[in-house]
Amino acid sequence: MSTFSYIPSSRPVPFGEPLRGSLALPTPMEWEMVGDSAAMKRLRLQVRRIGPHFRSVLVTGESGAGKEMAARALHRMSAGVGGVFVVSAAGNRIDSLVKMARGGTLFFDGIGEMPLATQDELVGILRRNEWAQEGLAAPQKMNTRIIASTNQDLRALATSGKFRQELYQRIAMVQIGVAPLRERMEDIPALATHFVKRAQEKSVRTIAQGAMERLQLHSWPGNVRELEDVLREAVSTCEGSVLEAWQLPEFAMALPVKPSMGSDCGERPTRLQDVVEQHVLQVLKNCAGNKLRAAELLGISRSTLYRMLDACSAGGMGSRSYTDQ
Repeated sequence: MSTFSYIPSSRPVPFGEPLRGSLALPTPMEWEMVGDSAAMKRLRLQVRRIGPHFRSVLVTGESGAGKEMAARALHRMSAGVGGVFVVSAAGNRIDSLVKMARGGTLFFDGIGEMPLATQDELVGILRRNEWAQEGLAAPQKMNTRIIASTNQDLRALATSGKFRQELYQRIAMVQIGVAPLRERMEDIPALATHFVKRAQEKSVRTIAQGAMERLQLHSWPGNVRELEDVLREAVSTCEGSVLEAWQLPEFAMALPVKPSMGSDCGERPTRLQDVVEQHVLQVLKNCAGNKLRAAELLGISRSTLYRMLDACSAGGMGSRSYTDQ
C-alpha cells in the first residue's frame, strides 16, 4: 500500500523521495505573506475570503513561488487554526496522516506526483468522510481541511489518465494561483528585507542600494525560494552591517545583456544556449552539486536537468530539446 509521512518542515520531501531526517517547525514570521504588488494583494484577498470556509483548496504556481506560504496562510484563517498543519511526503499511510491532521489541515505538496494507487486511497477516505457527513455511514467525520499544491496542469493530467479525475474534481473546486516572482518584481525589496531579518544575523542590518538593484535585475527562475537562498548565503558570509552588491553570488550579479546596435561591429553576439548553459551550471554550483535542489530552483524536473547536463558534457546545448516527454 502506498505510504506517506508527516514532516514538520517548510521543505517537505517530494513524493517518492526517501526521508533524510526532520527539520524544525517554521516560526510564524517565516510564513508572512510579504509584498504589496497587485498579485500579492489579490492573493491576500483570496485567502481572507476562502480561509474561514474551505474544506479543500488547490494552490497552483511554479516551483518556489510560495505555494506552501499560501497554504499556511489559509490554515491560519481557517476554523482549524488551533489544530496542526501536517505536510505530507514519503513515509506513512494516508489514513495515518488524516488522523494526525484531524481538526487541522493536511497539506499535499506536489500532489501531481502522487502515485495513482495513493490517489485512490485518498479518494476512498474522502468518500467515507462525505458519507459520514450525510448520515450514510458511521459518524466518523475526519474534520480535516485538505490543501494540495501543484506546478503542473492537473486538468490535463486527469484528462490523459495520469491523475484521478475524481480526486481532481474534489480538490480543484476552489483554486488559488501564486504568481511567479518575475511577475511581481516590485515585491523584491520587501522580500529581501524580510529574508535578511529572518537570517538572524545581527551584524547585517540593511541592504545597500546597489545590492538591491542587482537583485531586481535578476530574472529569478527559482522564484522566491531562489531569492531566499541567495540572501541566506550572502548574509552568512557578510562581515559588516551592510550587505553590498559584491557580496551577492555571481549568478545574481550578472547584468542583462544589452542588445547590440548592429551585427557588423565585429563582435560575436552571445548565443541563447550559452547563456542558458552558464546559468544552469552556476545554479548547480551554488547548490553544491545537489541536482534535486538545482532542479527545484530552475523550475524544471530532474530528468530535464540531467539531459541538459549531458548535453553540456557533450559540448553544447543548442542541438537538443529539453522539454519533458
